[in-house]
Amino acid sequence: MGPVAHGGHCVARHEGRVVFVRHTLPGERVVVEVTEDRQKGFCRADAVEVLEASPDRVERPCPYSGPGKCGGCDWQHVGHEGQLRLKAAVVREQLSRLAGIDLPVVVEPLPGGPLRWRSRARFAVERTGEPGLRRHRSHDVVVLDDCPITVEPAARAVLGRRWLDSGAVDVAIDSAGAVTTTTLDRRGRPQETSVLRPGAEVPEEPAGRAQRSAGGRDWEVEGTGFWQVHPAAADALVAAVSEFAAVQPGETVLDLYAGAGLFGGALAPGVGAGGRVVCVESDEAACAAADANLADLPQAEVWQGDVDAAGLTELLGDLGRPDVVVLDPPRAGAGQDVSRVLAGAGARAVVYVACDPASLARDVAAFADAGYRLQALRAFDCFPMTAHVECVALLAQA
Repeated sequence: MGPVAHGGHCVARHEGRVVFVRHTLPGERVVVEVTEDRQKGFCRADAVEVLEASPDRVERPCPYSGPGKCGGCDWQHVGHEGQLRLKAAVVREQLSRLAGIDLPVVVEPLPGGPLRWRSRARFAVERTGEPGLRRHRSHDVVVLDDCPITVEPAARAVLGRRWLDSGAVDVAIDSAGAVTTTTLDRRGRPQETSVLRPGAEVPEEPAGRAQRSAGGRDWEVEGTGFWQVHPAAADALVAAVSEFAAVQPGETVLDLYAGAGLFGGALAPGVGAGGRVVCVESDEAACAAADANLADLPQAEVWQGDVDAAGLTELLGDLGRPDVVVLDPPRAGAGQDVSRVLAGAGARAVVYVACDPASLARDVAAFADAGYRLQALRAFDCFPMTAHVECVALLAQA
């Protein structure tokens, strides 16, 4: 079996075609079963029998993991140290191939181990009302009694129950232990939300936002709205962003894709009363939460709007040159157009938080074309048992 690739599979070749194989490891000899063959140049497969195992292979802790089963985890068959090495290899390969940058990468583990870390999840619901997760690249639902990577109170709140007339259930647990569930219809539209508080036996109507803690502050977030899934991730990322940004009194910080204001709020004290932090977010509910979270920081302000090249050009015309830009885009990344506009703004430091190494590498290349270099990188295992990895990159003018 060949090297690991972006997406969690390994690369093999058969009669000139590439085969992307799940449930295996580099160096293994396996028997594979083709699961998808729609493209001329490649096909997809599962390793259904292991002939020669890697030293990193372990027994899967989840009975629902494996070929043809739940598609939620990529690497239940890999020891945790092996997972960290695989993720580092993927980040290195993407930066080398897409940005022409070769550098050593170490993926840092977070406290708590590889199980029971997921504090927010979406479970699909069968027509019978039974919840579960979908098979890999399929709409079929694997009905679950438990999900070992999900925090137990959140898993118990959804699994083992029937959710009739629902297409999915979102669940999240906040720092106070309150579990929020929101049902969605078959089109993904929210239906009903309820909150089960610690010690209570009956869910209640939500009153106010959920509470989170990170960076020495408390934060308000919509019950199942976006927040880092791993309980230790927000603290780790805030520390890395703060280290790379190294803001000074009087500086201007532009925080893009700001969500509930996590990074902007963490950096605001450093710019002092004479500085300015502008948080830009498109989601109305997240902007309302950010307004509440940053109310005690007069140097911080929240702007609602999409982050695109045209809007960003207009914003920079009003704001002037920022000293520091922080961006935490969705998985697709900021994109080359936005990256070029930001590079043209001339900030002394750009701190890029990325949940997809391919998107990061592509955008790093766009910044490099405009005179920025990748000065530092940290990577975190915010999603154990999966192929996902969170990176924080520091880009500075060359």
